Amino acid sequence: MIHPTPRAAVLAGAAVPLAVAAALAAPSYWPFGVAWLAILLAGFGLDALTLLGRGRLVAELRRPKALHVGERETATIVLRRHRPVAVDVLLDMEGPALPLPSQRVAAGDESVVELPFTVSTTRRGAVCFPQVWLRTRGPLSLAAQTRRQSLDVEIVVLPNVVAVRRQALVLSTTDAPLGAKPQHQKGSGSEFEALRDYAAGLDRRAIDWKHSARHGKLLCKEFQTERNHHIVLALDTGHLMAEPTMEEPSAGVREGLAPRMKTASPEGARMEEPVHGIAKLDHVCTALLLLSYISLKAGDRVGLCTFDARIGSYLAPSAGLSVMARVQNALATVEYSTAETNFTLALAELGGRLTRRSLIVVATDFVDTVTADLMVKNLGHLASHHLMVFLTPANNALAKQFGGNLGNVADVARAVVANDLLRERRAVFARLRRLGVSCVEAPVEQLGPELVNRYLAIKARDLI
Repeated sequence: MIHPTPRAAVLAGAAVPLAVAAALAAPSYWPFGVAWLAILLAGFGLDALTLLGRGRLVAELRRPKALHVGERETATIVLRRHRPVAVDVLLDMEGPALPLPSQRVAAGDESVVELPFTVSTTRRGAVCFPQVWLRTRGPLSLAAQTRRQSLDVEIVVLPNVVAVRRQALVLSTTDAPLGAKPQHQKGSGSEFEALRDYAAGLDRRAIDWKHSARHGKLLCKEFQTERNHHIVLALDTGHLMAEPTMEEPSAGVREGLAPRMKTASPEGARMEEPVHGIAKLDHVCTALLLLSYISLKAGDRVGLCTFDARIGSYLAPSAGLSVMARVQNALATVEYSTAETNFTLALAELGGRLTRRSLIVVATDFVDTVTADLMVKNLGHLASHHLMVFLTPANNALAKQFGGNLGNVADVARAVVANDLLRERRAVFARLRRLGVSCVEAPVEQLGPELVNRYLAIKARDLI
């Protein structure tokens, strides 16, 4: 479709005041306005003929197989043009992603031009690219031709396994106890490995007096870190977890592991602005996926349970890296629920399904002590039979209310409310710790590394 450009509209609108000004100056000059319009129409016609004589533009979409929540990934428009014409390109997009800006391809000698678009997704689901709009202008920029080309491309949005791979790569390049080369860690743990001669400096509590008496020399037991533990990931999918985080990660945060793990980001690791508007649920899914990978590499068994008002999906604890794909697929199908979480039903049913002592990671969030009361009671009941880890994103937006000057009454009121909420959060964490629940609260960009740190500490102390 050929249509006037904004420049043509402005010039056409200027014809009326020009004709009036000419008529006021001298009545015989009024035809100048008509001549102005005639010249403008002639220029528009020339542009239109030029556009009709140009070859057809063809656009193709080169896309990734899948997108991941919170990652910036590239979809490329491949534009084929028969003549060196400037083109404005706008890619239509529908789904949970940030809007795409239009881009301009300058006139040049290239017949094939690749135009990358950065797609930033904010939720799981699917992103659809129904069509692409191509606009070319005439040499005078008075007429333009807009064409619509259908694409009908849909890309699924998965949990952020890209960040999990990146963080796991950082872990494997360090001297962490569960690095890229799995090994039996003798001298620690609770699983018997072998007998060895006692030497000075070894723990005397490891001496096996019975076998020492039989062989006539001091022998001590050698242990290795026990594998085959049951790690159960209990994910709350209620309405509180479907909300976006109050404060997104700061710009330039490196998506590596926590400093406490003595890790160094590999050379060339990306540092980029965060994607805003991501739900707490998706941040927690990334942390749980990282823990799943580390646990499976360590030889433990990993299971999954999702719940809101009722139990959703359930995967029994299993071993092997093939379980990672099952956990990822289960998390990819989790919906953003608006239901109130029923901790009594969910945790009671989960406890009934587990037949041996397990490490249960409960990922959820709460508002105040009233809403957290049933949660604390049920976590305490499970803690009497299992080792519990409570995982929740830190609410840094509350702490920000105390920063800067409190210039008016509204700022003071917000600071008072924030202080009350922080005090109630600290009270809930104190109750959980008294019940034997290990609490992990961290900013969303450090949620996974902090959880892995806690898991490694638990393994080192043989608490499971």
